[in-house]
This record gives sequence, C-alpha cells and structure tokens, in this order.
Amino acid sequence: MPPSAASSTVAQAAAVAAPAAAVAPAAPKPAPKPVHANHAKILAVTPIKETVSEPKQVCHQEQVVHQAPVQDNNRIAGSVIGGVVGGLLGNQVGGGNGKKAATVLGALAGGLAGNKVQEGMQERDQVASTRTICNTENVDKEKVVGYNVRYSLDGKTGTVRMDQKPEGKTLPAKDGKLLI
Repeated sequence: MPPSAASSTVAQAAAVAAPAAAVAPAAPKPAPKPVHANHAKILAVTPIKETVSEPKQVCHQEQVVHQAPVQDNNRIAGSVIGGVVGGLLGNQVGGGNGKKAATVLGALAGGLAGNKVQEGMQERDQVASTRTICNTENVDKEKVVGYNVRYSLDGKTGTVRMDQKPEGKTLPAKDGKLLI
C-alpha cells in the first residue's frame, strides 16, 4: 500500500469511528397549544327536588245552632194569654162570690203558667247559622331547587350544579373550562 493510500485508509477509519462534526442541537419547538372546544355538549339534565313544608290556610263551613234572640224578655204575651185562659176556666167553677174568687185565682194561675210556658218555648227556640272556620296547616310540597347537568367537554365528562335549567344542547366553554 502506498503511503498515501495508508493515510487515506486511516482518515476513513477515523471518519467512521469519529462522528461527524458535532451539529448544534436544534432549539426545542414550543409545544403546540391544545385545541379546546368552545362548547360542552349536554348529556343529561336532572332536576334536584326538595320537600318543603309550606303553611296553607284551610277553611270549612260549619253549621252552628244557638238560642234565638228573645223578643219578649218579660214574657208578657204568655202571662196575658195564660191569665185570660185561666180566668175563663176559673169562671166556670162555683157561683156567686166563689165564682169571682175562682176567676181571679184562675187568672193568676193561668198568667203564671203562661209565663212559664213562654219561657220554655223561648229556651227551645233555636236558630241555625253557618260560620267559616279556618286553620293553618302545613302542606308538604316538592320544589325544584336546582339541576345537575352532565356534560362532555374535550372528550371528558363532568357534572355541574346549576340554579336554572340550561337552554339548548350545549354550555359555553373556554380553555377547557365551562363559562358558567
């Protein structure tokens, strides 16, 4: 091998053994920003219900019986009618002065009896009227207090509680988060 051939072989061997001149590594490229959806798809809306007790006024009509107002507190009509009837009956008894005494006694007894009869009638004289009776009762009632909304955003599912039922089929989103 001629001397020039030997040096060429050594140079080739060195080139194979030694890597090529070090090339500066390329500057790292910034990672691309992830692309997020502008809207989350609503998968389900479930109302959240709560039982609340609310007062409610309940009224009903009731018939009430009470004593009728008395027109004649002294029961004069009963006394007069009883006295007349008693006097007529007393007049039928006896003769002479005895007849007069029987008429007076009959009138007195009849007046007393008529007074008592009218008193009994007034006590039994009743009037019926209707009155309204109201009570406050607690009534249990189911009330919607919010909504659980299940959604899908960027391939992931989640649930959020909302006060109002969402309108439409999507929820607004930005940078992978809901805008609510």
